[in-house]
Amino acid sequence: MSTIVMRDPLAEFLGAAEDGRLEYSYLDAVKLTGHSCPTVAGAYLATVEALARLYPGEVPERGAIRVELRGDLDEGVSGVLASVAGLITGAAAEGGFKGIAGRFARRGLLAFGAPIAADLRFTRVDTGRSVEIDLARVPAMDEDLTASLRRALSPKASVAERDRFARAWQGRVVAMFRGRA
Repeated sequence: MSTIVMRDPLAEFLGAAEDGRLEYSYLDAVKLTGHSCPTVAGAYLATVEALARLYPGEVPERGAIRVELRGDLDEGVSGVLASVAGLITGAAAEGGFKGIAGRFARRGLLAFGAPIAADLRFTRVDTGRSVEIDLARVPAMDEDLTASLRRALSPKASVAERDRFARAWQGRVVAMFRGRA
């Protein structure tokens, strides 16, 4: 699965990363959210795609990208999408880092309920250039997976039933990455 390298001036300034370079992978998004699912994968893939389009041939600058979501914070999976996009871009809502002496602020770079056609919009703060991205198509949950989910949720589910469900569930995530490769 792909990784993305970001340059973070704050990390460089504070000595947290050599040349401010930070590398993010899908596993980082999984660690942040505590799970792997099509929503987390979609958010990761959408963010990587947006940054490639905003910074062709360049290393994207973390902390210099505004992220807007069409959905409200409490709507559907908007919070998960924002968490993953914010992890990679550094964008934060009102509770985010306020900066040091007027520099490096991340607060206010993440917004919900934006009047946009796509799921997400990413905007470079330095140039104003933006791209709108819809989430990757999520492979449908077929009848077998739905039945497997029900069995796995049962308190009487066997280890084998839970394992079967988990493998099938993660198969949907793998299919999303293969579709974008």
